[in-house]
Amino acid sequence: MKPAPYTRTAIVLHALMALLIFAGFALGWVMTRIALSPLQLRLYSYHKWAGVTVAALLVLRLAWRAACPPPPLPPTVPAWEAAAANAGHWLLYLLMAAVPVSGWLMSSALGFTTVYLGRWPLPDLVGRDQALGELLVAVHRVLNYALLAAVVLHVAAALKHQFVDRDGILGRMFRFGSSPR
Repeated sequence: MKPAPYTRTAIVLHALMALLIFAGFALGWVMTRIALSPLQLRLYSYHKWAGVTVAALLVLRLAWRAACPPPPLPPTVPAWEAAAANAGHWLLYLLMAAVPVSGWLMSSALGFTTVYLGRWPLPDLVGRDQALGELLVAVHRVLNYALLAAVVLHVAAALKHQFVDRDGILGRMFRFGSSPR
C-alpha cells in the first residue's frame, strides 16, 4: 500500500522553497568569494530576493499546513523515526524563518536597505550599527550552515526511505494526490 500523497499545493510550495533555498546557498557562496563589482552587488540583490521570497512562502506554507495537515506516516514507521521526522520538519521551518530574518537584520545594521525585486524597499529592522552588523554576519552564517545541515539530513532521510526502507514515503512529495488542492 502506498502512503497518501501531499496535496498539489504542498508539493508546489515544497519545490519552490527547495529551489530558492538551494539558489540562496549558491548565491551566498559565490557572492562572498568574488571581488566587489557590479556582478557581486547584483548577486547580493538576488540572494536577498530569494531570502525574502522564502520567508513569504514559508508563511503560506505554514498556513497551508494548518489548513491541510500533511498525510500521516505509514504505521510501519517506528515511533522514534516519526518523532524525529516531525522535529526535523519544525527545525527546517524555524531555520527557514531565522535565516532570512537574520540576513534582513544584518543588512539593516550594516546600512544596506533590502529592496525587494529592485522595486520595493523593505523597512530597516534596526538602526545602523557596525558592531551589531558584524555580529549578525556571524549569526547569519551559522544559521545558514545549520539550515544546510538540516537540509542534508532531510534529503538523507528521504533517500533512506526510498532506497533502504522502500516504503514509498519519498514518493508522497513527488506525485499528486486525488485532491486538486
